[in-house]
Parts: sequence; structure tokens; C-alpha cells
Amino acid sequence: MQRIRRPAVAGTFYPSAPDRLRTMIQGFLAAAQGRGGPPKAIIAPHAGYVYSGPIAGFAYARLAQARPRVERVVLLGPSHHALFRGLAVSGAEGFATPLGVVPLEPGGAEALLDLPFVHVDDAAHGPEHSLEVHLPFLQEVLGPFGLVPVLVGDASPAEVEEVLERLWGGDETAIVVSTDLSHYLGQGAARRMDLETSRAIEELRPDDIGHPAACGCLPVRGLLMAARRHGLAAEILDVRNSGDTAGEPDRVVGYGSYAFA
Repeated sequence: MQRIRRPAVAGTFYPSAPDRLRTMIQGFLAAAQGRGGPPKAIIAPHAGYVYSGPIAGFAYARLAQARPRVERVVLLGPSHHALFRGLAVSGAEGFATPLGVVPLEPGGAEALLDLPFVHVDDAAHGPEHSLEVHLPFLQEVLGPFGLVPVLVGDASPAEVEEVLERLWGGDETAIVVSTDLSHYLGQGAARRMDLETSRAIEELRPDDIGHPAACGCLPVRGLLMAARRHGLAAEILDVRNSGDTAGEPDRVVGYGSYAFA
């Protein structure tokens, strides 16, 4: 019997009905401006779709342009529920969403397990939303692909970069980093902090991004280090917050989408 990770937040963070889910994602993509060439990597948010989906749509509208070439997605995000040292891969054979099962890339985890800070931890993956919410977007824009899901715990940005180097590949591999930006500030303060974070991402300055600025700061910083190594340029696609989409303006969460090519 296949070992399949079942969805943890379908019906809460995003619709559990496939038709409704697909229609929602298509709406986000249609509203986004998909200018520019296909990216090697994107950063996109991981909140409930009513809050962050419009912002994520900009990153995925760009990634859709890579559909003919992408066969593998390396997906990294922060762990919200489990505390652990290093980075956690999965021993599952697939991750399910209402749109079907995404197969895990054969050999993806195995390519990392000789690193002392990488381990298999399906208990950490089970309840985690930071990776799951990206899967329906990826299914919609890429079609079939193999997945390498990686949760980032107490790790250094250099360790994240080393994992990315192992899996970097060529045009067949896309990298997706999951993060939200500022948390629970007033809208004005959030916009100022998120603008500073976005400039640091755009200018590939990993040392200027910390936990108050982005819950996924560790995978973001690792990606910026790898992008610098590979000569990629970063582009800000969209930066908004929950007060702009579906929340109250006095206590917002920030969201940003970015492309690297």
C-alpha cells in the first residue's frame, strides 16, 4: 500500500471541493500580471487562500510559464507545529490534495540524507500547512511533476543553501520557498516592514531578514544565498497584507511574491 500524506488543511485554508478549488486558483492566476520569463525559483505566501491567494497568484502566474520544462519541484517552508534541529524530508510516496496525489520525486530525499542535519520526519509533515497550500497551485500551473518537500526547523541559512545546491538541477527543477511576511502589526507598520523585507529580497541581502520580518526567514535566506551563488536576479511581483484582501486593518499579516531568474 502506498504511503500517502493526506491533506491537513483542505476545507479550512482552501476549498476541499476540487471544482471550487480549481476555479478559485484560476481566478487568482487570471487576476495576476504574468509578465517576464519563466523563473528558476519563486517565493510565495502560505496563508488561507482568501487572505494570501491573490498575492500567491502573481508568483504562480510566472511559474506557469515554466510548465513545458519543469519536472521536479523542490518545496521548502518553515515548520509551525514541530520543533526539530535541521531540515525534515518525508518518507511518503505522495502528498494528496483535492486535485489528486502529487508523487514524491524518487531519490529526492535520499540525495540529502547523508547530510547530518537532514532527517525523515513524517510526524512534522503531517499537520503542516506551509507546504500543503502550495500544492494545488503547483498542480494547476505545472501539471504532473515530482515533489521534494522539505520542512525547515532550527537550521542555519547555510544548511538550507547546501540542501538547495544538492537539488538545484537544471531547467527541469523549480524551487518554491514558502513564507508569510510581518505578523499582527497595524497596516501602516506592516507595509513599512514588508517593504524593507522585499527590498532585502530584491537585493539578495539574506542577513537583513529575520523572524519578525518573515516566518520563513531561514528558507528565504538560504534561497537568497543560492541565488547569489548562481547569479540570479530577484523581482518583486506583489506585496500586500490581509488588510488589503480579507482581514481587518489593525492586525494584519503581510504577504509577498517574488521571482528569481
